[in-house]
Amino acid sequence: MPSSADVRARERTRAFARVIGPYIAVFTTVYAIRLPELTEVGVGLFARPDMVLMLGAMMLAGGLVIIGVHRNWRGPLAVTVSLFGWFVALRGLLLIAAPAALEAGVDTTLASPALTAAARAFFGCLAVAGLLLAYGGWSTRSPRAAASASPASAAG
Repeated sequence: MPSSADVRARERTRAFARVIGPYIAVFTTVYAIRLPELTEVGVGLFARPDMVLMLGAMMLAGGLVIIGVHRNWRGPLAVTVSLFGWFVALRGLLLIAAPAALEAGVDTTLASPALTAAARAFFGCLAVAGLLLAYGGWSTRSPRAAASASPASAAG
């Protein structure tokens, strides 16, 4: 039987997945579809250093919240949630510390049809990951039921 700390960690992972999964799925799908027409959004954002700094600070803070509150790395769902927290935090840090490098990367990607297609494919993969997170977070099977149905507990 799993400890109460294990059950709480799984419940916390599912709660994060219920929020992060749909967000990633919706945002990355829309972004992949509208990528070429969103060029002006990037140009407008990087033209305002105050907005870049604010966005970077919010992303860093959001990522650190996920990292700090979700300290579970057991299972694919938990690993995905934790990696998302690190991705957001590092992206926020880069926006604060090296906005010109990120802007150059965006410009290079949007200037090349091949890189734009690769970015669309990447966002498509992220959308699938978001759907899987949403499914894992919203599935009706409780962590206790999953633990009691595992082969190890059935054998014992």
